[in-house]
Amino acid sequence: MKIGLIIYGSLDTLSGGYLYDRKLVEFLRTKGDTVEVISLPWRNYAAHLTDNLHFRLPSNIDILIQDELNHPSLISANREKHPYPVISLVHHLRCSELRPKWQNAFYTLVEKKYLQSVAGFIFNSKTTQGVVNSLLQNRKPELVAYPPTDRFGEPISEEEVIERANGDEFRILFLGNVIFRKGLHTLLGAVSAQQSACRIDVIGSLSSEPRYAKQIKEYISHNNLSSFVFLHGSLDREPLIEKLNQAHVLVVPSSYEGFGIVYLEGMCFGLPAVGTTAGAANEIISAGVDGFLIQPENVDELASKLKVLNKNRELLIQMSLAARKRYLRQPKWEETAGRIREFLLKRIEEFSV
Repeated sequence: MKIGLIIYGSLDTLSGGYLYDRKLVEFLRTKGDTVEVISLPWRNYAAHLTDNLHFRLPSNIDILIQDELNHPSLISANREKHPYPVISLVHHLRCSELRPKWQNAFYTLVEKKYLQSVAGFIFNSKTTQGVVNSLLQNRKPELVAYPPTDRFGEPISEEEVIERANGDEFRILFLGNVIFRKGLHTLLGAVSAQQSACRIDVIGSLSSEPRYAKQIKEYISHNNLSSFVFLHGSLDREPLIEKLNQAHVLVVPSSYEGFGIVYLEGMCFGLPAVGTTAGAANEIISAGVDGFLIQPENVDELASKLKVLNKNRELLIQMSLAARKRYLRQPKWEETAGRIREFLLKRIEEFSV
């Protein structure tokens, strides 16, 4: 197959969505497919809408995959004739995020027009599938293909999980770009009220939303949290693995996740996950078993859950072992990516009839 993939920016961007795109490209190339990555520049939303004035779809391919993140740039191009099917890879819709209703009404209008312009969908979760289909009158060919969550290989041993849980210092890991949607402010608010000793390691880009990152730094300084809250920026491979091995719990109280690869990656290291009730975190986390689900922005609820895990180390061990088992139940990426490839081949076959 000759496949095109449209993204914003670099395929090497460190985020769950870009990890999905990158691993899919790697898999398809190992199967002998040619994948051309078409990168549009990152700009603001209004500037992306102006791409419709000049951007045109590529030629000489068999099928085109578009990361739905690029939706504002592609509506006009998709409506023109093209000799191949266009498939949208949907991680989550912008209009699902937490923001004023009037803004989401506008984003819903734009995204709906985009979703109507493609021939089919690859969804990262059943939650994303349901949200997209609620906007469309007629369903299109679709596949739910969960993201790659096995990049770290086999999980740590049960013995390592138990030994780590008995350490005195309670270690919390926040893993995600420092943007408002990921909810680091909620975590910091929760630990500000804690009296017991803990350590928070924040791993993620500080440049994605510079204004928000600045607010976070000011909050840490003004509330005297700098002795136990550490901003590491983006880490990958060995430095990241080290932090995952050291932590007791993974906390990403995001206002919305289309899936939440990070929760399962933490579970590979036996970390109970704390997410929110918004989005697809409930497809991963069983509340009270291998983690907790709190209401978005609920500082008091998060503080209560963290206090329980810190004080009750037997419960921490129980939930850590359950998190490890949850990770082992997740389908392997090779299997999932193989289903995506079959889906693409079928769309090409149908289009050519």
